[in-house]
Amino acid sequence: MTGAAANAGTTSTSGSTSGSTSRSTSGSASGGDAWAGPAPFAAAYAQRAAVAVPPGLARLRRLLDLLGQPQRAFPSIVVAGSVGKSSTVAAISALLDAFGIRAGCLRSPGWLGSAQQVGLAGAAISPDVLGAAFDDIAPYLPLIEDDGPLSAVELLAAVAFAAFADAPVDVAVVESGWDGSVVLGDLADLLDAPVAAITPVAVTGPDGVAGVNPLDAVDAFGSAADAVDAAVLAGDTDAAEAELARIAARVGSAIRADTLVVLAQQALPAAQALLRRAAGSGATVAREGMEFGVLGRRIAVGGQVITLKGLGGTYDELFLPLHGAHQAHDAAVALAAVEAFLGGGRSALDLDAVRAGLAQVDVRGRLEVVRRSPTIVLDVAQDPLGAAALAGAVEEAFGFDVLVGVVAVDGDEALAARILAALEPVLAHVVVTSGATAAALGVDDLAAVATGVFGADRVEVAPRLDDAVDDAVRLAEEDADLGGAGVLVTGSAPVVGRARALLRS
Repeated sequence: MTGAAANAGTTSTSGSTSGSTSRSTSGSASGGDAWAGPAPFAAAYAQRAAVAVPPGLARLRRLLDLLGQPQRAFPSIVVAGSVGKSSTVAAISALLDAFGIRAGCLRSPGWLGSAQQVGLAGAAISPDVLGAAFDDIAPYLPLIEDDGPLSAVELLAAVAFAAFADAPVDVAVVESGWDGSVVLGDLADLLDAPVAAITPVAVTGPDGVAGVNPLDAVDAFGSAADAVDAAVLAGDTDAAEAELARIAARVGSAIRADTLVVLAQQALPAAQALLRRAAGSGATVAREGMEFGVLGRRIAVGGQVITLKGLGGTYDELFLPLHGAHQAHDAAVALAAVEAFLGGGRSALDLDAVRAGLAQVDVRGRLEVVRRSPTIVLDVAQDPLGAAALAGAVEEAFGFDVLVGVVAVDGDEALAARILAALEPVLAHVVVTSGATAAALGVDDLAAVATGVFGADRVEVAPRLDDAVDDAVRLAEEDADLGGAGVLVTGSAPVVGRARALLRS
């Protein structure tokens, strides 16, 4: 592997676990529909919450031009892909913070509380800093919104970039594709990004069925692979190329000539598509399993101990406070991205700093234990790949006699069926509950899907989240031996965020 990089940094936020709780009205906290920050910015953000993000981000581009391109005042590390982006951003942030680099961070998980989307110098951004950046931008908004308003996401990005430029930061770590669509991949095109990390890209064929997790079987590739292979066998090279291009579009503009691309393990059609895109653009690629990867891992109290092969050396005895093989692989991608950024991966980084950084990775919402007796665990699983990884991780990390799920899904019945099927082997019962956004599947429809997957005797319905948690606790305690009961709140990110606020209040 060869390639250039820049030099350094990002943010890290950490939170504690534990909490207790009981009842509260459903709906508190979290989700991207409000901003817990300075009043003028909060009002402007809320006014734009329902505005769709336009392809190409034309208004955001015009605003940044008027502001003098603040997002190019510092280098960036872009993180794109389908699953594992937030964990990878968190690990990059923690690692760079351990090296003492002043950094900004822009990421997606507004479900933790919208202010957690922006970080600065190792912590959540100060409301005063955010407010000052918005005040600088506000006079320009009428000039670029004459043909329609910015979306809330675009406004947030502009304010964050302005705050980072004013700080100033040494680097920004930016998550691309927040809403799971291709549209926000355009965010990468706005940045000076010498390094891009590409997490596993979900592959779906024309029927919408997701391909397998690349960390699972190597000879089952999902319907996208079938679509590519069928086109090749039929001699339809145009159709095959179109399918590969559609898969590669998930990463937006993250892969380009001046970028060192750190590529996570991928299902075969995704790997083909991304490597073709890199070859066509002239990007340098470092591949997991070749230039870097996970050499070993073992379960530890509160997480796991891993050994990683990096671009510049081997790093052993690294404690990672996250559970599951997928988190070890996300950490490997993050470490390779940091190595690339700090020197092109030509030499090993300081082992003590790497150990300190990974030990401080933000654990919120990733198999996070928020209550004991019974144990209540939170984890977002908004797609089948995430649900499959979660099922494996919870089985590995916890010795539950009985685990009951509380699940809401953002999406349609087909998506819900695939998510629930991935979770079914580890759940004794499931309590379905209402979602928190307009994209949520109705609770009655979700219950019908769950009954088809679990059977009627293993499904309960509780539209209110607090009732759903209470019902899950009751079921777990009824069926488990002493100390062996667990509740897993999962599925929709906004619902997991609300559960976190409820259980930690």
